[in-house]
Amino acid sequence: MIRNIMIGLLVAGVIGTAFWGFNENQEKNAVMMQSENNYQRAFHDLSFQIDLLHDEIGSTLAMNSKDRLSPSLAEVWRITSEAQNDLGQLPLVLMPFSKTEDFLQKIGDFSYEHAIKDLDQEPLTDENYEDLEMLYGQAEEIQRELRQVQSHVLNDQLRWLDVDKELQAQEEPMDSPIINGFKNMDEKVEGFKEVHFGADSSGVSANDEEINENLNGDEVDEDKAMKIAEDFLDLDSLEGIEMTETGEGLAYEAYSLMIPDIEHGTTITMDITKKGGHPVWMLNERDVEEESLSLNAASEKAKQFLKKNDYTNMQLVESKQYDNVGVFQFVEMEDDVRIYSDEIVLEVALDEGDIIGFEGFAHLAHPEGDRDTELTMSREEAEEELNPNLQIREHHVAIIENQQGEEVLCHEFYGTKGNDTFRVFINAENGREEIVEKLANPEPVYQ
Repeated sequence: MIRNIMIGLLVAGVIGTAFWGFNENQEKNAVMMQSENNYQRAFHDLSFQIDLLHDEIGSTLAMNSKDRLSPSLAEVWRITSEAQNDLGQLPLVLMPFSKTEDFLQKIGDFSYEHAIKDLDQEPLTDENYEDLEMLYGQAEEIQRELRQVQSHVLNDQLRWLDVDKELQAQEEPMDSPIINGFKNMDEKVEGFKEVHFGADSSGVSANDEEINENLNGDEVDEDKAMKIAEDFLDLDSLEGIEMTETGEGLAYEAYSLMIPDIEHGTTITMDITKKGGHPVWMLNERDVEEESLSLNAASEKAKQFLKKNDYTNMQLVESKQYDNVGVFQFVEMEDDVRIYSDEIVLEVALDEGDIIGFEGFAHLAHPEGDRDTELTMSREEAEEELNPNLQIREHHVAIIENQQGEEVLCHEFYGTKGNDTFRVFINAENGREEIVEKLANPEPVYQ
């Protein structure tokens, strides 16, 4: 009897110890996963900010008006601050990386110094423009190196926690594509030709209130919202769906849906407004396998999706590819005028051609309505306001939102300068440069 009791207590103790060890291991794995996710987010955010930095510097070089230069230079300063913040969150403290950090700091100081100047009194000099040209090329070099590292991270599924361990171990040689990539980038920055920084140097959004004001239609219940989601996503079943109501943070009421994607083992997340039952956004963060569709074929899938869901008079204005995903921007057309303030963005998986992302915030915030599309300034007059170094390739008439959030009628020009393409919006009433942006070049293939 005593022997049986002792055996029972021993078994209970073993089970208890095993359970405690299991919980400890689970908690440890959760902490490690959170750290890895934070590192991955910071790295991909850094790569994105360097892309933006390169494009924004390029845009300043294509501008011709002083009142647009200051905001653009201020944007360069903001982007460099974001990039420095992302860089500081990576586990690279044990690796010499001072040259790249110093380079970003100097770009920030240079752009801030000239952004706060009165450019009417102290315009940018020829030397300043030469410096910007040099910075543009140097930012491209950093962008290329980061893309190479990013390609290794994604293709080889590299972990930042492994990089952290290797750096702390201080074992030589270090054979990590991440460490080698960042070392190469820092060495390249060290070899950059010095820029005269100066003596003192060391993603259109719509707010929810607009959406609330412009929603139309009767209020829908949960069953109706589920039916809308089923039709919108072209699903046969919503088995396993979870639905909640949005919290108090939004001005409009909506249902938040989490729909299992059984085929891919992921979850589709989606918001539908209560009033009118309008889809707001949708995302399926599934892994996209090897590309089998061209960007052009994917754009046709996006057009068919809009047509099926009764989004009419939408025109495709921009296509981009990120890894194996196509991103397509559509805008409302009114009297042959592009309404950029009324847009829909779609993401299409290039392996199966399914829609994995939808964003309709701006479309809901800007319903169809009569707008003044009569031009005060002719195309020829507007073209005279452009930088003379731009070679004009294409022209449209468009309505955009300016920095004050006001809709303005513009001449839209596509022009090239060297190997780069820019889109410039000239105010059709006063000739002001409203927006100058560099468009993405075709993505190189990294091995």
